[in-house]
Amino acid sequence: MSDEHDTPSTTRKIIHVDMDAFYASVEQRDDPALRGRPVAVGGSRARGVVAAASYEARGFGVRSAMPSVTALRRCPDLVFVPPRFDVYRAISQQIRAIFACHTDLIEPLSLDEAYLDVTEDRNRLGSATAIAEAIRAAILTETGLTASAGVSYNKFIAKLASDQNKPNGICVIPPHHGAAFVAALPVKRFHGVGPVTARKMEALGILTGADLRDQSLTFLQRHFGSYADYLYGAARGIDHRPVRAHRIAKSVGAERTFETDLSAREALHAALERVVEAAWTRIERSGATGRTVTLKLRYSDFRTITRARSSTQGITDRAEFLAMGMALLDQQLPIDGGVRLLGLTLSGLSMSQAEDGDTVCIPVQPELPL
Repeated sequence: MSDEHDTPSTTRKIIHVDMDAFYASVEQRDDPALRGRPVAVGGSRARGVVAAASYEARGFGVRSAMPSVTALRRCPDLVFVPPRFDVYRAISQQIRAIFACHTDLIEPLSLDEAYLDVTEDRNRLGSATAIAEAIRAAILTETGLTASAGVSYNKFIAKLASDQNKPNGICVIPPHHGAAFVAALPVKRFHGVGPVTARKMEALGILTGADLRDQSLTFLQRHFGSYADYLYGAARGIDHRPVRAHRIAKSVGAERTFETDLSAREALHAALERVVEAAWTRIERSGATGRTVTLKLRYSDFRTITRARSSTQGITDRAEFLAMGMALLDQQLPIDGGVRLLGLTLSGLSMSQAEDGDTVCIPVQPELPL
């Protein structure tokens, strides 16, 4: 029996579509006074976090998940706008209706990005690149917003490619260029390589995809455990994961590994609040509601525990999510030896789904070039 890691019998044609600065672009579209100005969607209060930043703000080093106070230091003229997730979800539904005109194989990652498998050329456009351009044009016409796209033979490279020519760009990586494309990239751009892993790789002399490709599987297993197989394949441009049209997230959340172990109650509470800010941004981006909050603690000796608490109704409020997380954390205090990682997730999810649009789609034929 085959699984998602088996080599596909035909070369897949995968598109990764990523909206450009989605939340901030929606706000600039709807308020002409914001156009051309550095905009952050999120709260400007002392413990606020940037949920999204316009490209003008990014020029000052403002990024999503950054504390608002840090963002304001970097860009004193930054304009904060409260998020309007009902509007973002409605636009996301419009965009997914456009996707559905070209394929049924759609794997949404959040409100503003998705994988599409267009191996079947439903509308006889001739190539995956032509399909991606048609989708980008339709998004611009119907929403007034721009999207970037990566086109390739697997999900890993398509996602990397979509970021290559942002904003409002497209990048096509055919199979014979995949390995070379990956080799030239810094490993910190690889999906799944966060800041902590990137620093560990740097300490091992691994800075680029080529550096990673030069390592044996045994070496990677010794340093990265079960993550090694993914890294070994990725460094060679290999990724056999299919686009999963009915992908259901089991949980949404965030976790953080600390440079220095934490043990004091005040420090742990402050750290959990930062984790919640990042987690709740992801929860709202996904459009999810859930009933169960799970705390994850990894101690200084690498022992890991999880503790969970459920609500009878869906948790739709950040304050309730934080309160349940704090209660779970307090049950573990006092901490002996320190905590190196803290995480909080929401599970038992119900995800908002894109509704069918009124677009009429024309079925037809398989196999097309990139």
